[in-house]
Amino acid sequence: MMDCKKALSENDADIESSIDWLRSQGLAAAAKKSGRAASEGLVGVITSNRRGAIIELNSETDFVARNEIFQEFTQSICKIALDSDGDIDTLKAASYLGEGTVAEQLTHQIATIGEHMDLRRSSIIEVQNGLVVSYMHNAVGEGLGKIGVLVGLESTADEAELEPLGKQVAMHVAAANPLALNRDSVNQSDLDREKAILMEQARDSGKAEEIIEKMVDGRLRKYYSEICLLEQAFVIDPDITVEKAVEAVSLRVSTPIKISKFVRFSLGDGVEKEEEDFAAEVAAVAGG
Repeated sequence: MMDCKKALSENDADIESSIDWLRSQGLAAAAKKSGRAASEGLVGVITSNRRGAIIELNSETDFVARNEIFQEFTQSICKIALDSDGDIDTLKAASYLGEGTVAEQLTHQIATIGEHMDLRRSSIIEVQNGLVVSYMHNAVGEGLGKIGVLVGLESTADEAELEPLGKQVAMHVAAANPLALNRDSVNQSDLDREKAILMEQARDSGKAEEIIEKMVDGRLRKYYSEICLLEQAFVIDPDITVEKAVEAVSLRVSTPIKISKFVRFSLGDGVEKEEEDFAAEVAAVAGG
């Protein structure tokens, strides 16, 4: 209210000029905060039958992430993301509830809440037949938390059969953090680096080259079982792999089921967090 009063005062009570003035002030405030690290916030997920969306909206502090306005904003962006193509720039340019774009509303929220925020990433999963299932670890609200997962199941089986399987696989992904769906989808640079490390380790043993090749093959199989979702030991039943768990349900319902894709967002992954020196901060305040 005080900002509106000031805007009217600065613009001779002209409504349109006052609106422009408020918007410019919001942009200026957002620009000042843009250099701050934002590694807190929320991951949001939403699904609608054969389609699911996941986003990460960052803030500077966890305090803001617990704010009802921030949570509602995250949920609103999730709903918009559900109709997008998963590209973050496209999402930012999308219309936000008839109030400008998502990016413009983000600027408004920065000015209103007073912290730097960043709509960091988004992703979409869609299946032709089957179901997309979501899981949020330690949810703080509907579809909101710090570790979110989407799993796509391609199948003509009944949704009532797919839902519990998808939920279990999504929980597994949250816990085990696989890097790839299967061997074919492993990042080639990651695989090359791992091979180089294993070859170096094997050569240190002094064994013959043909023995080294076999040693590396064996260690690569272990590597795949650690990073590939389908080859990981299923957290629900460690005696079988995720692939075997899916096959068991497929046999039971007499219908093929395939995990087509998964996405896992963990809040702040790869974001450099600012180290706070509270002693220095207190000393600075005490020194005036």
